Amino acid sequence: MIAQMELQLIKMATSHYFTKSSKGRQISFRGRTLFDRFERVDQTLSSAVMNEHFSNKAVIAHDLILEGDFVENIVFDFNGIDTVRFYHRAQLMLREEGFLNFTAFESATIGHLHVYIHKGHTPLLEGYNIAKTLSTKLSQKLPLQWRVFPSPDLPREFNILALPHKVYAKERGTNWSKYM
Repeated sequence: MIAQMELQLIKMATSHYFTKSSKGRQISFRGRTLFDRFERVDQTLSSAVMNEHFSNKAVIAHDLILEGDFVENIVFDFNGIDTVRFYHRAQLMLREEGFLNFTAFESATIGHLHVYIHKGHTPLLEGYNIAKTLSTKLSQKLPLQWRVFPSPDLPREFNILALPHKVYAKERGTNWSKYM
């Protein structure tokens, strides 16, 4: 289980959360039909709700887009074969691009990694551009086995991620800044 202090690194919106449900609904978006399996719950994301997620009683997700159309994090959602190789390449690319604060979390699924780049209070359109640029640069080195968030190619209610279960690695850039 992840410590509460490490989960606060994400700076997620706690005014609401999403829970996975057995029923789903269809959404038409830009000529595609998508299936939404998460329902929005307009209650505070409390530690009791998080503990349900960590004990695998429910799947809880948080919103990546904050009120007022801002994002705090750019997130790589890796679901591929070699997490060590992916993290190593992503780490090098992020340092090269000047992003010195990021955290990688493991999810409940083996081989599934979420790399949160702690960008700070960023307007949504700028977040879209940064996410797309970073994904393009990383795809020059690795086969594409990830999604990047926030994404304008998905409806707003699909820009959510399940809460992580464990810290994979942390990078706090003060010791690397002298090499930049």
